[in-house]
Amino acid sequence: MGNTKTASKSQGKVPVIAKELLIPFILITFCFALWGFANDITNPLVKAFGTIFNQSAFISSFVQFAFYGGYCFMAIPAAIFIKKYSYKSGILLGLVLYAFGGMLFIPASLVGVFWPFCAAFFIMTCGLSFLETSANPYILSMGDESTATQRLNLAQSFNPMGSLIGIIVARDFILAKINKLGAEERASLPLEEFDSIKMADLAIVRGPYVAIGVIIAIMFLLIFIRKMPKAQDAAKTLDLSGTFKRLMANLRYREGVIAQAFYVGAQITVWTYTIHYGTEVLMGEGMLEGDAAAQAVSFNLYAMILFATSRFVCTYLLKYIQPGSLLMYLSIGAMLLLFPVVFAGGRIGLYALIGISGCMSLMFPTIYGIALKGVGEDAKLGAAGLVMAIAGGSLMPPLQGLVLDTYGVQLSYLMPIICFVVIAIFGYRTYKIHNA
Repeated sequence: MGNTKTASKSQGKVPVIAKELLIPFILITFCFALWGFANDITNPLVKAFGTIFNQSAFISSFVQFAFYGGYCFMAIPAAIFIKKYSYKSGILLGLVLYAFGGMLFIPASLVGVFWPFCAAFFIMTCGLSFLETSANPYILSMGDESTATQRLNLAQSFNPMGSLIGIIVARDFILAKINKLGAEERASLPLEEFDSIKMADLAIVRGPYVAIGVIIAIMFLLIFIRKMPKAQDAAKTLDLSGTFKRLMANLRYREGVIAQAFYVGAQITVWTYTIHYGTEVLMGEGMLEGDAAAQAVSFNLYAMILFATSRFVCTYLLKYIQPGSLLMYLSIGAMLLLFPVVFAGGRIGLYALIGISGCMSLMFPTIYGIALKGVGEDAKLGAAGLVMAIAGGSLMPPLQGLVLDTYGVQLSYLMPIICFVVIAIFGYRTYKIHNA
């Protein structure tokens, strides 16, 4: 730990963000908020679609399968595109796909079938894959490598702000406005009445996604007309074979990809099923299912406020504690908080579930920064591997949905415990073996 403090002092002499790069940094950082909005307006829709279409948690979880599957599918093509052209070009194309996916909610809501929404989510997140593959390494490159992890954590600190807005919009403009009849009550309705309620609810769902498309168009224009730094985009030669060989030979990078997959899986399962957990707790206190589901989203909001606050705190702590060490301690904290979630239940479990977000806040950007440290120009394709790792968020929710349907929501939270064990091991190895 003594070496950490010495390193921190030397890093303090290097600006995290140079003055001449402040405007580009702000513009790219705003993109972090944009995909945070998409992530967290979507999480509550797993429960909402289950009610609207009267389907199981497993089927509804394919919202997340499609959403995070788009990240995985487009990561390598995005990286190749970015390496051939530039980070700026990748971000602009990502914004176009993001907006197009949002607009597809219009025909999907008019058709009134679940699967077209999954297609819209998939296209939207193909755009988000371009954004994340571009923006994360772009932020890392905007300054000295010694401050890269701090810089990425700072930019990522604005991601939960977008997430907070997404949760509020989901709560106040979707779940609060859709029909409050629960799944069992809807199932007992005549088909014509059920379809009428379903179509009205889907019209409510599409509104925020169309609105964000307009905001993204404005963001596209701002970045398009702004001159962005090009120094880090100089190398255009595509050497896929050589790059992949170097990355696969890098033990820290390989372990980082694995840890990132398990982290995203943990994050999405914790947040996606918070509304299920909260609904069950509130119904146990006598609240009707529709009202309980709408109210349960507030617990996602509390979790995200804690997540955002903790991100700033943890970014500060990185000045004094090595990233790998802090990652390990927070993973252990998350595991300990999951035990009352699984075995106690009720309000105690619900509050512990919220507390996990405080532990998770540091994890994504820190794993990202550790994995890409020292890879140089290979960061463009290296970033693709870390974005593909977001597939953990595609696979884990359906698995947890199966456990939830079979054994209940409390036992389903055994799944993220496994994920945090893997992250804790990576943090330990980073600190002890990779010396980061």
